[in-house]
Order: sequence, then structure tokens, then C-alpha cells
Amino acid sequence: MLGAFALSLGQLGDRAVLGVLARSIALTLALFLVLGAGVWWGMDAFLATWSWGNALAAAASVVVTALALWLLFRAVAVAVVGLFADTIVAAVEAKYYRDALASARDVPLAVSLRMGIGSAVRFVAINLLLLPLYVVLLATGIGTAALFLAVNAWLLGRDLGDMVAARHLSPADMPAWRRATAARRFLLGLAAAGLFLVPVANFLAPVLGAAMATHLFHRSRR
Repeated sequence: MLGAFALSLGQLGDRAVLGVLARSIALTLALFLVLGAGVWWGMDAFLATWSWGNALAAAASVVVTALALWLLFRAVAVAVVGLFADTIVAAVEAKYYRDALASARDVPLAVSLRMGIGSAVRFVAINLLLLPLYVVLLATGIGTAALFLAVNAWLLGRDLGDMVAARHLSPADMPAWRRATAARRFLLGLAAAGLFLVPVANFLAPVLGAAMATHLFHRSRR
């Protein structure tokens, strides 16, 4: 995994990868800005009769957007980068796995969109389902953080791995591949989840994760 991370980090300067990085960050932040604007508009309309309505609406939009950015950044960022994942995977394959690139098939935008939305929905649904357990484990001091990290490592490993596998495997072959690579994909997800916890690096995490997933996929097939 360290080797895959080093190779992925070294490829951040590639023009194609930089392009995806810029577009994914811009789109992710734009979505949160739209959320903030929507909250402000809704609160402003609701509090229109209050003398402090405008100020309260502005404060609410800032607070809600900040909380959403903190809680949902990973879900949105991975979903967004999924739209451009083909470009990242193809760039890695062109440099390191040219034989695989020749036999790869492009993933249609509709499929990428479905995978990205599915990733975001799984993240939100599973973490909401586990919310009572997170609360109970607060008493242990570290249990909540450990469970959150483990669950999201599993989710990230699945989502990032599928971005690459979709170019090379049929839907019928995906379950067997997931079972065979479960441990490796968990480590991949753990590495990506760790990056999401580091300021600044969290913006690079989806792109680096997709690149590392490409190395993991092709090395596992060898």
C-alpha cells in the first residue's frame, strides 16, 4: 500500500490528474455553496417578519454549511470524483499498466453517476444506522472514532475499488473480485480515510484514492 501511495502521489503532477483534481474540488465546493445559499434563502423567507431575520438567516446558512462540509465532505467528494474517475484510472494505466489500458472499456457517465450517488447514499445511510452505536461508544473514549474509521474504510475500499473494476470486469464478475480482494480494499479504504482526516490532504484524498485503487486492482490480478 505504501508503494501504491508513493506512485499515486508522484503522479499528482500529471496534467490529466491535475485537471480532475481542480474540477472535483471546484464542483464539491460549489455544491456546498449551493447548499448554503439554499439554507439562507429558506431561512430568510421563514424569518422575513423578524427584525433580525436577515442576520439569523445568514448565521444559520454559515453554521449549516460548515456542519455539512465537516460531516458530508467525504461522501460528496468521493461521489464527485467518481464522475471523473475514468480519467484518473486511465492516466495511471497509461503510465504503469499499458496492456490493461488496451483492453479497458470506458465507463458511461450514467454508470459513473449511479456509482457516485450509490456511494454517497451508502455513506449517509450506514452511518445514520450506526448513530446510536456511535453515541453509546462515546463512553469508551475511542470506540466511536475507531468504529467510524473502520466502517468508512470498508465503504471507501468498496467505492474506490469499484471505480477501477468497472473498466475491466463484468457485473457478474464483480462479487467474486470483491470477496477475493476484501482485505486489500479495506487497507486501501483505511489509507484514504486517514487522508480525509488531514487538513489540505483531504482535498487530495479522492484523487489519490482512485489512483491507489488502480494500482491495487492490477497488482491483485497479477
